[in-house]
Amino acid sequence: MEISGKAIKFGANIDTDVILPGPYLVHTDPYELAKHAMAGLDLEFPQKAAEGVIVVGDKNFGCGSSREQAPIALKYSGVKCVLAESFARIFYRNAITIGLPVLVCTGVSGKVKEGDMLTVNLQTGKVENKTNGAVMQSTKLPEFIMEILDDGGLIEHLKRRIETHE
Repeated sequence: MEISGKAIKFGANIDTDVILPGPYLVHTDPYELAKHAMAGLDLEFPQKAAEGVIVVGDKNFGCGSSREQAPIALKYSGVKCVLAESFARIFYRNAITIGLPVLVCTGVSGKVKEGDMLTVNLQTGKVENKTNGAVMQSTKLPEFIMEILDDGGLIEHLKRRIETHE
């Protein structure tokens, strides 16, 4: 599976409180959550992400509270993938659970500028910056995670497995 999109960059220690601030946690509709994605840092983010983007972060992306609404807001706002130097463990797990690809890519924050066009191969982990020619290697996702992502998240993956085993 290959994903392409324009990069939107954020720095280190982007926590779930800025990805989706507390006042918006009352919403349960993922499309309503998406309207407030990254509201703690950039109120225009949902408009920028609507065309389909790849978020690039530095170290410790998604730290803070374990709110699953943070990756949901990103996914439904138009984020196709998140690349970062490292992730908070619970954010990483929540993202995979809801079907948002997240890849650890050492050096990505220094090799990508805001607006660069990126292509990410989820099977191989190869990340290409089409704007400046940089090629990076992210962590390759295991087959079972690829299956979850291909199915659109853990719930859909489990539904498919149940249906195919009946």
